[in-house]
Amino acid sequence: MIPTDFIEKKKIGLEHSPDEIREFIISYVNGDFPDYQMAAWLMAVNFQGMTDAETIALVDTMINSGETVDLSSIPRFKVDKHSTGGVGDKVSLILAPLAASVGCVVPMISGRSLGHSGGTLDKLESIPGFNVNLSKSEFVEHVKKYSLVMGGQTREIVPADRKMYALRDVTSTVKSIPLICGSILSKKIVEGIDGLVLDVKTGNGAFLKEYNQSYKLAKKLKNVGEHFGLKVRAVITDMNQPLGCAVGNWLEVEESIQVLKGVGPEDVKEVSIYLTAWMMILSGIEKNFNKAKEMAAKSLESGEAYDKFIEMVDSQGGDVSVIEHPEKYKLARYIKPVISKKTGFVKSIDSYSIGMTTVALGAGRQNLKDVIKPEVGIVVDKKIGDTVESGEPLGVIHARDKESWKKAKEALIKAYVISKGKVSPPPLFYETF
Repeated sequence: MIPTDFIEKKKIGLEHSPDEIREFIISYVNGDFPDYQMAAWLMAVNFQGMTDAETIALVDTMINSGETVDLSSIPRFKVDKHSTGGVGDKVSLILAPLAASVGCVVPMISGRSLGHSGGTLDKLESIPGFNVNLSKSEFVEHVKKYSLVMGGQTREIVPADRKMYALRDVTSTVKSIPLICGSILSKKIVEGIDGLVLDVKTGNGAFLKEYNQSYKLAKKLKNVGEHFGLKVRAVITDMNQPLGCAVGNWLEVEESIQVLKGVGPEDVKEVSIYLTAWMMILSGIEKNFNKAKEMAAKSLESGEAYDKFIEMVDSQGGDVSVIEHPEKYKLARYIKPVISKKTGFVKSIDSYSIGMTTVALGAGRQNLKDVIKPEVGIVVDKKIGDTVESGEPLGVIHARDKESWKKAKEALIKAYVISKGKVSPPPLFYETF
């Protein structure tokens, strides 16, 4: 294969054959083609898209680029959840132990920060000692013993996605629907699951801001997932403002701990319970959706989900003491609120700006070599529809120094639109199919 011919074909909008896709990606994984040629093809796909046949070939090639996890020795239904990502979306940290506490078997392979969106692995690694780099055999043993594991890709599992994911993050090719499908479904299918609940975000803080694009992605993910034999439920949820209040790795872990203790922001709690209930339905644990939600809510209130989280942290080498006593955690050096100069109602919040501001603080990566600072981030105090008085804080910025706090302060103030008239908050859920 001549890679430039392959790239040119997609650049002018022609369809690749499955064999062409397979040869190009496997050659790239093997080191025969450099990053810049893969980056050029990713950009071509970003502009030209892919047909369903191409997308299926992409997923199949990525699955077969490495090893798969065999969970056939576990006779029970295995189910996972994946979010397309958003600002403050820490639901996986709550949902995984919650779902396991109500009887689901949850093997979860997660990703790192991508663009303006935080990564589940980065959040987990903000817990001192927590090991997301489990071997394949360790991953399987955790599922057998605890019905729950949260880990990352090994070098052997979907190496195509691991290499392409990192490139997409720094080449502005995150928003491509077929590339999103390839990344999500390849990781989920290889982990040996039977069912998948998809949380597809829409709004200004989502990768796909327009509802019709979010709907298109949800449909494509569901159709391709079902093509590979998964039971799939897709839910479109709101991302026109941060989910919860905390944005930043350790700050989101701390907020998750609160929700697992039955308190914390109501929107995070509602989304976690709703998605967990669908995992229960797919698993056959409960047939009635409202009853499934009640079971999940009861597990949060009783502390069973929290106990499962503690068990997971301990089993994966994490320091349980910082979960039980979050006040022990080493915080950012410069923590200070941002004060509103206006009085009125929060009309809108630029969630994307807040996400990128958090990345600039050090909570995400702006290039491949960036080292994440787990303690930095933003905790918003005001959400859409809330009243704001002049002199009240809009949020609190956790920064590494005064200079980075000042930059983040200006961005946070610009992210808020305050109106004189009362505003209703957006719905949490739009569509489920």
